Amino acid sequence: MDYPMIVLSGLTGLVLGILMMFIVSRAGLNKNQQKAELLLKEAQSKADTVVKQAVLDGRTQAHELKIAAEKEIKDRKAEVTDMENKLLRREDNLNFRDETLTSKEKQLDVKNAQLNEQMSKLDEKEKELQAKLDVQVEELERVASLTTNEAKAELFAIVEKRMENETMAYIKEKEDEAKAIADEKARNIVALSIQRVSQDEAVERTVSVVALPSEEMKGRIIGREGRNIKAIEQATGVDLIIDDTPETITVSCFDPVRREVARLALEHLIKDGRIQPGRIEEVVNKIKKEMDSNIAKVGEETVFKLGIGKIDREIVKLIGRLKYRYSYGQNALQHSVEVANLCGYMAAELGLNQNLAKRAGLLHDIGKALDTEVEGSHIELGYKFCKKHGERDIVLNAIQSHHGEVEPKYLTSNLVIAADTISAARPGARYESLQNYINRLEELEKITKSFDGVDNSYAIQAGREVRVMVVPEKLDDLACHKLARDIKDKIESELTYPGQIKVTVIRETRANEVAK
Repeated sequence: MDYPMIVLSGLTGLVLGILMMFIVSRAGLNKNQQKAELLLKEAQSKADTVVKQAVLDGRTQAHELKIAAEKEIKDRKAEVTDMENKLLRREDNLNFRDETLTSKEKQLDVKNAQLNEQMSKLDEKEKELQAKLDVQVEELERVASLTTNEAKAELFAIVEKRMENETMAYIKEKEDEAKAIADEKARNIVALSIQRVSQDEAVERTVSVVALPSEEMKGRIIGREGRNIKAIEQATGVDLIIDDTPETITVSCFDPVRREVARLALEHLIKDGRIQPGRIEEVVNKIKKEMDSNIAKVGEETVFKLGIGKIDREIVKLIGRLKYRYSYGQNALQHSVEVANLCGYMAAELGLNQNLAKRAGLLHDIGKALDTEVEGSHIELGYKFCKKHGERDIVLNAIQSHHGEVEPKYLTSNLVIAADTISAARPGARYESLQNYINRLEELEKITKSFDGVDNSYAIQAGREVRVMVVPEKLDDLACHKLARDIKDKIESELTYPGQIKVTVIRETRANEVAK
């Protein structure tokens, strides 16, 4: 086979291949075109369905919105109608009120005119009356020979006197009414408290007596050239009085604790028999230590018996020192315990804190354990000491106010004042010297006799009551009440006394005739 035939055969094969490929691709293209047309038809169908559904949904939503809008419009119209009706009713009410006010204004104008007319008539009558009064006043002045100012002064004096009597009557009535209510309760509380307290009293003293086994012992106590007695006095700080009294030595000192130390030391030395300066100093130091221990023990026992809780150790020591302190013959510790118990009983009756009331009562005179060593009143010393050691404000106020120097801020402070008065003023509680007692009674009677209208006065009940006899022609019953109050105020301001003093004013009228 030659070359051209080969080329021609190749070209023919190539052309046939191309034709075959074209025919095959044409057939595939037609098939794909058919699929595409089918997909387009399906998409068109779905799109038509979606459009129809969207149109249907839009119409439905538009219908619902229309219905809602119509309902809202209807509601708004109803609200507007209701508001219009309210405004109309309010307008009608305002019109009615306006008409009523107009009518009342007219009535008021009429009444005002009538009042003006009546006022003018009254002014005319007042002028007429004043003219008549002036004539009468001139006539009265001529008859009574008094000027207008003199008559006014006399009238004011009469009115003042009458008002004073009425005022005193009103005060007496209110006092009686208040006392009738308060006295019964106070008596019950105080009586219940007092009957539960009983204390033995001792006479106040500044000396102690030591018994000796024989007169020979006096010389041994004095010692050679007085060495022993000087050593005792120097070690204890007391004065030893050795006189002609048989078998006794007197220990004198204002400080009760030092006096007690000296007494105990002397008794110990007398029993021991070895009396010399070295031994004296040793015994005195030993007794002082024992005394300090005993004082603390007494304070602790007192606090424990009262059941008032924990107290600072230094305050407890002062409580123990009160055992050796006396005031007007009344033992300070017994007095403080008595006041504490009274405060506790009264606080229990009144529903107050019983332990706190006892604490305040026990510590109210605590300064008396210091006033022999430190300058100042027992109130000031006790307040500062207890404040320094952390006592509560109620206790501090009770200490300051129990003698009236500071105003009591708490009810417990008033209980301490009452209990202190009861304990100090009850019969037999305190001792006074005869001369002080006589001077106080004389001063009491002198004060009461200084008032006008007093005929005589008598101090009775050991000076705890004064009875004043008045002249009945000078003072009436109401004036007697005023006199009792004035006497009470003057006694409080000028006289110093323990407890309370009752003032009784007596007015009586006696008619006497003699049959012959």
